[in-house]
Amino acid sequence: MVVTEEFGVPAWDLYELSIPCTVFGKPQPDLADRWYDFRLCGTGASRAPQDPTGFSVRTPYGIDDIVGADTVIVPSVPDAFVEEGRPLPAGLVPALRRAYDEGARMVSLCNGAFALAEAGLLDGRRATAHWMHTAQLAARYPKVEVDDSVLYVDEGSVLTSAGLTAGLDLCLHLVRRDLGAHVANQLARRMVVPAHRPGGQAQFIDAPMPETDDAGLAPVLAWARARLDEPLTVEDLARRAALSPRTFYRRLQAATGTTPLQWLLNERLGLARSLLESTTLPVEKIGALSGLGTANNFRHHFLKQVGVSPSDYRRAFPPARAESHR
Repeated sequence: MVVTEEFGVPAWDLYELSIPCTVFGKPQPDLADRWYDFRLCGTGASRAPQDPTGFSVRTPYGIDDIVGADTVIVPSVPDAFVEEGRPLPAGLVPALRRAYDEGARMVSLCNGAFALAEAGLLDGRRATAHWMHTAQLAARYPKVEVDDSVLYVDEGSVLTSAGLTAGLDLCLHLVRRDLGAHVANQLARRMVVPAHRPGGQAQFIDAPMPETDDAGLAPVLAWARARLDEPLTVEDLARRAALSPRTFYRRLQAATGTTPLQWLLNERLGLARSLLESTTLPVEKIGALSGLGTANNFRHHFLKQVGVSPSDYRRAFPPARAESHR
């Protein structure tokens, strides 16, 4: 992870800095035999913070040490670079380019996307950042396809996230990609956070909020999760919530940023991934248990959403023990 603040870390930047440290820096030997080798790489000698609430940070590794890493994370850049156009710390941009050229997976959290964009690594790619900075990112780097509606963007070798807690969503997504959904889910449980949040930044941008109490949707969503193998419809969910289908649709979209049918598909795919990892059940059975229907329909949705077939996914994350579904 890159630490870019040479003149101390403002208190408000500590959250993004701490997220990768928490996810990747603490070994979890009971979840995976081999965890991450996590290193903090600074852009220079940390000096006294200019802000009275800031911190001074010293790292054991320098910026050139990111070259040769499998994954490089830039959690933030100095506000002066984003707001005033002042230069980034010396050596950061060439080091990012060299790391990428040597095959590193490049990741940014919040306004760390500006560093990847400055290095040219986002050109021609879809990317995001905190919604307060996406307009600046798009204006300064017109070759970047900026999407301000999502929590994170996975472009394969380059990934970007929105601000603050969206960085945690992306880090858990990386664990899910590397070690499988079961490990990511268990880690999220230990951190007392959702393993996956559907929806996007639209939930958090200033906008008139509905007057209804959307926390009231929780019971019907829990009811639906327990019946994913059944043919549920929007009308079924609305009836359970004692709402009209139109009102239920509007409230669920406002609360989660997604439609009822997409929410059901996400939940069913999540259950299917868990069953692929934790059981040896045939694909046809998993399709039925997750509510995705026939084997062909299951393969279609899984390939479209996850990027690999169910069989290839199971080969990548084989069940640790043969278990039958309860």
